[in-house]
Amino acid sequence: MRKVLFAALGAATLAFGVTETHAADPIKIGMPMILSGPGALFGEPTLKGAQMFVDEMNAKGGVLGRKLELIAKDTKGNADEAVRVAREMVLKDEVDFLVGTFTAAEGPAVSPIAKENKIVFIAPVSKPEALTAPENLHPYLFRTASTTTIEGRSAAELIAKLPVKRVATMSPDYAYGQEVTAAFVAHLKKIRPDIEIVDQQWPKLGETDYTPFINAQLSKQPEAVFSSLWGGHFVTFLKQAKPLQYFERINYNFIAGGEAGSIESAKAIGDDYPLGIWGNSYDVFYWEDGPPAHKEFIERLKKYTGQEHPSSWPLVGYIAMQVLVAGIEKANSVNSDDVAKALVGISVDTPIGKQTINPKTHSANRGQFWGKMVKDPRYPFAVMEKPIYIDPTPFLD
Repeated sequence: MRKVLFAALGAATLAFGVTETHAADPIKIGMPMILSGPGALFGEPTLKGAQMFVDEMNAKGGVLGRKLELIAKDTKGNADEAVRVAREMVLKDEVDFLVGTFTAAEGPAVSPIAKENKIVFIAPVSKPEALTAPENLHPYLFRTASTTTIEGRSAAELIAKLPVKRVATMSPDYAYGQEVTAAFVAHLKKIRPDIEIVDQQWPKLGETDYTPFINAQLSKQPEAVFSSLWGGHFVTFLKQAKPLQYFERINYNFIAGGEAGSIESAKAIGDDYPLGIWGNSYDVFYWEDGPPAHKEFIERLKKYTGQEHPSSWPLVGYIAMQVLVAGIEKANSVNSDDVAKALVGISVDTPIGKQTINPKTHSANRGQFWGKMVKDPRYPFAVMEKPIYIDPTPFLD
């Protein structure tokens, strides 16, 4: 009888020990992100923001009594590689959640991996509507990035305020460029039916000679232009547009999406930045009219990165992690089914204000900063004269 009793107690102690050990294990979060090549300029600071949130949470004791562990792997900006590393994280590293991907192709490619393995996947950057379209949406997929609809409609709101009637577009001919431009045109026609779209240019992604597109557009004499050229494509376009006096001929009524107003873009363009145009960005460290939470975030970010002028991308990774952890805490669980249900409709107080996951689209109401680009003696690069965070909620269906 005593042997049976001791055996039972031993089994109970062993079971308890296993449970305690499991509870002490870190909550693993896989982050497939572009960390090499030109895209690393944006991917690395996005990862840095996510890691900053993890470090802050761990300093407070973690989540549900467990520390967070961020496992990052390079997607190289390639959809196939993103799928490979995401699958490796799930099957080999046994991550509990996925937060990441960058390009328009990576997010939709990784989403089926999350669905197949029933693991929550949050996309912090990918904008195309196709990612969370009804035919592609599933219970484990969420997005904290802005969308092509939000970006296009925000730009339309800005151009609608200008005293112009003839508008043109200049966008790369692939999913992002097509979607954001379509959203821009449709919303502009709705709020300013008197405006005419007089020209639309579609250079291929990676185009090296924009001169024919620029000349063709100028021949139509637009009074304002919306562009979704981004990164190095935008830089190349600017250098070729300058000698043709492109911006002077449209009175600098140029609304540039594609994070053309980000610190990274402004630094890369330097003194060639066409002052007077409008650009957008996910974050601006010099947002003087922002809430205290943003100012506090920027100060912490400066200390964390050691940068006087921090990148615009850490906030993207930070908010994605913030939303995930809010879902874990609401569910009081790390089970993906429980967390997925908790994330639907959740609202989170972020450094830029409250972000809410739409129950229908699983996407946040994530706006961006927009502003007229000027030279400020305090900074060695172009900045927004008065950054405006455009909340998309009022003009979304």
